[in-house]
Amino acid sequence: MSSSLMSAPSRFIDAALQALLQRSGLAPLSLGGRTLLPIVQGGMGVGVSAHRLAGSVAALGGVGTLSAVDLRRHHPDLMEQTRGLGTGQAAKDAINAANLEAVEREVKAARERSQGRGLIAMNIMRAVSDYAAYVRRSLESGVDAVVVGAGLPLDLPDLAQDHPQALLVPILSDARGVQLVVRKWERRKRLPDAIVIEHPRLAGGHLGAAKIADLNDPRFDFEQAIPASLAFLRSAGIEREIPLVAAGGIRSHEDIRRVQALGAAAVQLGTPFAVTEEGDAHPEFKRVLAEARDEDLVEFTSVAGLPARAVATPWLKAYLAIEQKLQAVAHVKARCTKAFDCLAQCGLRDGLQGWGQFCIDNQLAAALRGDIKKGLFFRGAGALPFGSQIRSVRELLERLLTAGTPAQPA
Repeated sequence: MSSSLMSAPSRFIDAALQALLQRSGLAPLSLGGRTLLPIVQGGMGVGVSAHRLAGSVAALGGVGTLSAVDLRRHHPDLMEQTRGLGTGQAAKDAINAANLEAVEREVKAARERSQGRGLIAMNIMRAVSDYAAYVRRSLESGVDAVVVGAGLPLDLPDLAQDHPQALLVPILSDARGVQLVVRKWERRKRLPDAIVIEHPRLAGGHLGAAKIADLNDPRFDFEQAIPASLAFLRSAGIEREIPLVAAGGIRSHEDIRRVQALGAAAVQLGTPFAVTEEGDAHPEFKRVLAEARDEDLVEFTSVAGLPARAVATPWLKAYLAIEQKLQAVAHVKARCTKAFDCLAQCGLRDGLQGWGQFCIDNQLAAALRGDIKKGLFFRGAGALPFGSQIRSVRELLERLLTAGTPAQPA
């Protein structure tokens, strides 16, 4: 984190946005030896943040983040190779191999698009069954950073031990999580290069709370989580400064200024980037997210056992209407009955009562292609910077860096 305003040009930031940052009153993000915009684009699966979005954000000087989950869906040849395989171990192995190939292709394409600016990260869910393989292939493909959420990545230093230059970034939600991860990593002689502090009440997708009732716990508020995390790091005698990135509900320049005043180095946004012109999802996906309001959002328990937040589309409303009946008859299946075992623990496959009873890969893939009737559309809380308009990544970054701009256009 930098506590001072930008004083020298950075070759990692687009020139026009660099000038805007210098006038913004915001501090740049110092990460991995690079001076960057204090803005991170969050990883969004399935396929919502692929190489077009991540590469475009990085090209302008931010952190662009790919999501590793089921990236084959952006590659027709890989989809053809894995079509009609049925279920079972052979199908799982073929799909996992295709997804690992897609990871490599997407990292390469994002890096080409970034033109050497910004930083390219890969977001990987700790809850996916092939988590370790995704981490290794991402690092082998030359990604700058690995970001892990949806579970505690206590083993990430071990998985990345052959890549000491790669940046390792856990996503956590409170100071207790920060303390646990840092203490465990210290024993492995490695510290996080940054930590994302994600507010469960404001973020979209899978949320960092044990249950829905916990989403409003004040320990998650940035005003408590950020200073408490910094206080722990100071008390632990950690000499190297670890930047904190505030995520969830960030929508304006004033939001960035507010969390930087609390001690955060940068912010992470998901939904505002998902609806940009460069976003990798179908135009109908963007329309659904852009037009949704907070009253259109619903919290529910995901098939991964975590609270989640999404738009109340026809599919989600229909599912929630029968959720309790499905949970009451939940039972263990011999294997995944849909396509492949994407999650290490799955409420549907493993018959876990109280967990979601649907195939999350199928529903997220439907959302990616804009299918409102079948799709699960994750979205964070709060009005978007351009309302229901679909604008470019550059325009979004310009708006976030410009003081005095309202949270939404008039």
